[in-house]
Amino acid sequence: APRRGGHSSRRARQAARGRRPHTEPHGTEMFAVTSTPAGVRATQGTALAGGVRRGRIFKSSLSAPVVRRERGAASLRVNAEFSIGKLTSVLAKKTKGDLERVFKGTSKTREKLSYMDEVLALWNLDGLEDTLEELEDTLLSVDFGPTTAMNILDVVRERCEKGEIKTGAEVKAALKRAIVDILVRANDGKEGTAPLTLNEGDGPSVIMVVGVNGGGKTTTVGKLSHRFAKESGAKVMLVPGDTFRAAAAEQLETWAERSGGVMATYKEGMKPGALCYQAVDQAIKMGDIDIVLADTSGRLHTNCDLMDELAGIKRSIGKRMEGSPHEVALVLDGTTGLNMLNQAREFNKMVDVTGIFLTKLDGSSKGGAVVSVVDELGVPVKFVGVGEAIDDLQTFDPVSFVDALFPDNPAE
Repeated sequence: APRRGGHSSRRARQAARGRRPHTEPHGTEMFAVTSTPAGVRATQGTALAGGVRRGRIFKSSLSAPVVRRERGAASLRVNAEFSIGKLTSVLAKKTKGDLERVFKGTSKTREKLSYMDEVLALWNLDGLEDTLEELEDTLLSVDFGPTTAMNILDVVRERCEKGEIKTGAEVKAALKRAIVDILVRANDGKEGTAPLTLNEGDGPSVIMVVGVNGGGKTTTVGKLSHRFAKESGAKVMLVPGDTFRAAAAEQLETWAERSGGVMATYKEGMKPGALCYQAVDQAIKMGDIDIVLADTSGRLHTNCDLMDELAGIKRSIGKRMEGSPHEVALVLDGTTGLNMLNQAREFNKMVDVTGIFLTKLDGSSKGGAVVSVVDELGVPVKFVGVGEAIDDLQTFDPVSFVDALFPDNPAE
């Protein structure tokens, strides 16, 4: 059973952090805006003139510009360099290095699927059913679920019977397209990467990260923080909502330091729901936090009490900020194969998962399982982990993923 609480050796440090007042960074150019509509972000060094959108500019020379929006007694500050559009645009781009990481990370699954090329080299229409049966066995060997494998091959069979497919290469292309269609359908039929659901109004975007024990949630939170800060200039708060696992908070604090993020203030022994509520409250009051990444304790999807607790954490976050968490990310361990399907069902039932983050794909020959999860739940894959380095968390692109599993040139 998971253990609550942590080590008493941390209490002094945490108490000190809790007493440390938040101060504005020195050398900041600040722009005060009164009654700014949701979603408006000021341009560096530019005043919004006219009506209630007047403000004053505080100039100095060092760190990133910050906008302060006043709302009654509280103020909301956001980094002027950050924008939702910029983050979305940057994450959607696939560099050559990104594609190479995904290709390398899928090598074990691709090796098993290479048998398909031998089968298709002997393709002839008269042996259609025998060939499809061998293709089905190949898909099952990398943990495509039986239902999903059958759905994929039904598409191929239908196209063969219509005379649209006449060669082994065309069979392979049709099979790949059927898999891509499953993955794209979960993203409302749109090609390319599925975007994160973020807050386009006032206040930070809150991403709640959930999953079973040992799936890589905390590491994923750290890598996300790094990507957000590095690629879009976002200021990220990391929330140690894993109150069960010993040293979880210290691990997350290390990631905060590595990624330039801010660690949420917390007290020893807090309930996870209260801790996440407090963290979102802190982020809103600080005002310059763009994204809140809330880690949670790993839990077995079969443990009803812990799953109920997870739903309670989500409700607590929503009580402090209406409409949040904006993204509920389910981390699935690629090495678990089709076991992830049952996990995904239960987590989706309890917290309405909005995106799948697939981890440890580089250590698995079971890369087909995630296609079955998407096929059944209709939830898109948004990120894939293909290594241990801080940059080894890639946005998920269905076409690139399927091309990596079934390269057109088997010699690749």
